[in-house]
Amino acid sequence: MTATTDGSTGALPPRAPSASDATAETTGKAPPTRTAVRQDTADAARHATARATDHLLSVQDPAGWWKGDLETNVTMDAEDLLLRQFLGIQDPKLTEAAARHIRGEQCADGTWATFHGGPGELSATIEAYVALRLAGDEPDAPHMARASAWVREQGGVAAARVFTRIWLALFGWWKWDDLPELPPELLYFPKWFPLNIYDFGCWARQTIVPLTIVSAKRPVRPAPFGLDELHIDPRRPNPPRPLAPATSWDGLFQRLDKALHLYHKVAFGKLRGAAMRSAARWIIERQENDGCWGGIQPPAVYSIIALHLLGYDLDHPVLRTGLASLDRFAVWRDDGARMIEACQSPVWDTCLATIALADAGLPADHPRLVKAVDWMLAEQIDRPGDWSVKRPQLTSGGWSFEFDNDNYPDIDDTAEVVLALRRVKHPDPQRVEAAVGRAVRWNFGMQSKNGAWGAFDVDNTSPFPNRLPFCDFGEVIDPPSADVTAHVVEMLADVGRTHDPRTRRGIAWLLAEQEPSGAWFGRWGTNYIYGTGSVLPALAAAGIPASHPAVRRAVLWLERVQNDDGGWGEDQRSYQDKERWAGRGASTASQTAWALMALLAAGERDSEAVRRGVRWLTGTQREDGSWDEPYFTGTGFPWDFSINYHLYRQVFPLTALGRYLNGGPVAAPVGS
Repeated sequence: MTATTDGSTGALPPRAPSASDATAETTGKAPPTRTAVRQDTADAARHATARATDHLLSVQDPAGWWKGDLETNVTMDAEDLLLRQFLGIQDPKLTEAAARHIRGEQCADGTWATFHGGPGELSATIEAYVALRLAGDEPDAPHMARASAWVREQGGVAAARVFTRIWLALFGWWKWDDLPELPPELLYFPKWFPLNIYDFGCWARQTIVPLTIVSAKRPVRPAPFGLDELHIDPRRPNPPRPLAPATSWDGLFQRLDKALHLYHKVAFGKLRGAAMRSAARWIIERQENDGCWGGIQPPAVYSIIALHLLGYDLDHPVLRTGLASLDRFAVWRDDGARMIEACQSPVWDTCLATIALADAGLPADHPRLVKAVDWMLAEQIDRPGDWSVKRPQLTSGGWSFEFDNDNYPDIDDTAEVVLALRRVKHPDPQRVEAAVGRAVRWNFGMQSKNGAWGAFDVDNTSPFPNRLPFCDFGEVIDPPSADVTAHVVEMLADVGRTHDPRTRRGIAWLLAEQEPSGAWFGRWGTNYIYGTGSVLPALAAAGIPASHPAVRRAVLWLERVQNDDGGWGEDQRSYQDKERWAGRGASTASQTAWALMALLAAGERDSEAVRRGVRWLTGTQREDGSWDEPYFTGTGFPWDFSINYHLYRQVFPLTALGRYLNGGPVAAPVGS
């Protein structure tokens, strides 16, 4: 239960009764003094910090990195089984292990959600259902019948997303003619032309290029069973729908899609063949050393299908290493279930763990921190990638999110790695400073024209890609965001570049982006708590005083949305319904930590809100020093793709407790 019922400004809610109040009422003794309460809270925080430090050190890999499980939803597992069915490489052991995981994620109403506690989602439910059919579950089994009945109630397969219907079309369960068209000739659009592939975010670009081959080839493998039970009317699985008005954007792009369908029927053989070969070269050039593409599962899956359709057999080195890379995305549970990660986050997890341990008071020259720095230094990328299309003269110097992803370093990871490197006393400081210098130059060079930063690309803000009928699977562009911009600003302040005009533009953009409520939108974490938890430490590092009106508005908002139990939480539904859900949800360890990091940066260490938040963290810590967090607090695409980073529940509480105790982080001396 949250302290307020809406997101409006106004008087703060009454303070929740504390344990000391209850003691005074029942015993007649005076409640502890404020000093005693502060001391008790600090003692509890010290104990929790020591246990959390030990726990985090215990899960470090001997090579120096950390990586928590990255949990998303069962479409990853379903599509892995569908891929194996399409390629004819089914494995009974893997199939049953995946089915065990999928069954375990089904909700009581027969649906599958895309985040813990969320509503059933149509496409996820359809894909999970089909995967279980592949595993041998019969359609009249109670759990299957509940799922198919719910699918029909929601409009059947016809109402599912394009990607789900593509998977069904691969087996003849859906007609290719009833899917949006995506021609491979798209690859020939010049970089200044609307809808060229570099107008798409890098994750969408890597997925769309192989899908242009699949769309052109339109393969159909024999279906092992029918799926009539997933249609409202199996005789008319895709009833016609009226087009939007021709004067609207939707209407324009719907008519463009119809024209592309006509083109598919008359596509020139030589041009189409050349386009598919160009797409294949584009795909192969971007395969990583570990065989994957971009370090994420979806492009790998579609790239394997596309190349296989062009004649690459499964023993070809490109496909053999590609398939092997997918096996590394598998997490095997103790009960024999197998979960597929959408990607892996070792660089992100390692820099956040390093920051947490340093802020918690681990000595700056501790061997474990030095080992982490050595590993991160070796991961810095020294060659150009897709980002260089818009910045051809810029020298590389970034870090990516994953183990192997040299094509797509990201600005967010780079900023946080620099902050981590500068917290450690390394035996070769010149090597560290050289790496930091390259990273700072690269991040400066990746600033968008509005003064802010996106995650992977510069000025990736075209309004057209999201309009395509094909692109209904989530965000497909990469505009600047408050959380990424804040992390860059915090990093630039830490290296003494606060007064650089480029840094000041970033600060001005952040101040202009504050919501009327006082919060900031969170693009890559859920949501307004993450955005606000990112921005306030950055503003403090950049010298914005705690008395600044923007800071005070943010503090008031955080105090208003604090839960009665003292923690903070925010549901993924805040991306769809800001008025009801912004800053609201069950308290979680990571979101409570973000709120505390923001309040501490704003000078609120001795406030009642901070004390209650710290007590919530110390009171919910497990005996082994960890925290439990079933809720999803990470974001892939706002609302459309949610993430539970299993290490978030460890690194952010430790960071918050460390800063509560030690007063950090301390910004580097301000320079020019």
